[in-house]
Amino acid sequence: MSSKKIGRREAMTIMGAAGAAVAFGCGDSPTSPTTSSTPASTTSTNTACSVTPTETVGPYPSLTDLFRSDIRESKQGTVLTLTIKVVNTNAGCAAVPNANVEIWHVDAAGNYSQYGTQTSQTYLRGIQTTNGNGEVTFTTIYPGWYQGRATHIHGEVTINGVSRKVTQIAFPESVNNTVHTSGVYSSRGTNPMSNAADGIFADSLSSELVTPTGEPGLRVCGNVPDRDRAVKDRAAKASS
Repeated sequence: MSSKKIGRREAMTIMGAAGAAVAFGCGDSPTSPTTSSTPASTTSTNTACSVTPTETVGPYPSLTDLFRSDIRESKQGTVLTLTIKVVNTNAGCAAVPNANVEIWHVDAAGNYSQYGTQTSQTYLRGIQTTNGNGEVTFTTIYPGWYQGRATHIHGEVTINGVSRKVTQIAFPESVNNTVHTSGVYSSRGTNPMSNAADGIFADSLSSELVTPTGEPGLRVCGNVPDRDRAVKDRAAKASS
């Protein structure tokens, strides 16, 4: 796995750009890790777009820039292939190439790298630059959970050094419960915080929910149905 690590040049800010939208789905050619079986197949396209809700960056943003597609490092868990597409809602949903997309999330035990007891670790963080179709595809693991938050993945889109969208990705409770009661997740069990009770997702869940397909313990693949979504840019909420 090749990666490029450089110092972070600017502080992260929340700047809800009126023309930024982020779609989540399955990649046509996901990275094939050696620890997983054949990926589940899926077909999904987004024919309409709207501005993705802006959320807080949270208390655990990355301290360095790590350009890579496979962000797992040594972390074990259900493999998740996540494709993110950046489009411009002010230009007929045109794809946005050359945008940097970063994601980060906790491991199966609920820990973020680079913080607390994990300061020397860099797992489950990464940046990619969108291709001509405005897409990037990450190989990671299904996120675990920690007290006080629903299961989630953080994401940020930066264009020409300016943060254009900070958001978070939620998952259906049924999928969370299935994954979190299997394999390396099972010792902690299900997340006591539901999406509906979560202060970040409670008022915008339908616009941030990804419905994966696949088999827990093998591979799951992010997928959202096609639909119009209300334009919502919000100020930062409580730290997540």
